[in-house]
Amino acid sequence: MKIASWNVNSLKVRLPHVLDWINLNQPDVLCLQETKQNNDNFPHDVFDQKGLFSYHNGQNTYNGVAIISNKELINVQLDIPNFNDEQKRFISGIYTNDDGDKHRVISAYIPNGQALTSDKFEYKINWLKSFLNYLQKKNDEIENIITGDFNIAPSELDCYDSKSWDGKILVSPQERAYFNKLLKLGFIDTFREINPNANEFSWWDYRIPFQRNLGMRIDHILLSKNLLPFLEKAYIDKTTRTFERPSDHVPVVTELNFNP
Repeated sequence: MKIASWNVNSLKVRLPHVLDWINLNQPDVLCLQETKQNNDNFPHDVFDQKGLFSYHNGQNTYNGVAIISNKELINVQLDIPNFNDEQKRFISGIYTNDDGDKHRVISAYIPNGQALTSDKFEYKINWLKSFLNYLQKKNDEIENIITGDFNIAPSELDCYDSKSWDGKILVSPQERAYFNKLLKLGFIDTFREINPNANEFSWWDYRIPFQRNLGMRIDHILLSKNLLPFLEKAYIDKTTRTFERPSDHVPVVTELNFNP
């Protein structure tokens, strides 16, 4: 089972990239973030024509999350329950693999936070609290696969120059603490599990030439620990950053082998 997550920074602009990437990589599940379009404008028909199922929770101009799957999902849920949030940052659905095992797949776009002293940072922390509370209730029912743009670089390895980011968002102790709380719930960071010492990134600022590789790893795929025996690969596909008019993020990919 190949799962990928990609912040496309406007699906309207990057749809050809997404379709080309799907054709080349054949993921079982592709989770998208920052689709930046409302549900009425989501191109379900394009994915239908490829024999894929698509699910979307979006709004105009900002945010928006989606799941593209080679199998129909059940129990699709929009938004975090019991969290009053106008922003569209969460979607989940249950995927059934070839062996009949069910896994909840989550596509999340965690708020950026803007600055540690801003109201947007307070919103980010409240969002993370609600997300954590949701997962605490869900983690015992079914194995979860959490994907998305977390807007958190978990460690110094995940940032090109950690000292230059002191006192800024994405690397603050508060944000990293919430990432670790997620792991303590019983999840593993698949990329770091497979690549314990890799200094690789999934996002690069448009204002800095990509070739300088001054990026951060803020896009993640987390698995319930019970899925660890099936984890085979976890990697970052940087090829999309060389496309014409690329997203500032690239896909992160995890592969599970349920039939070793």
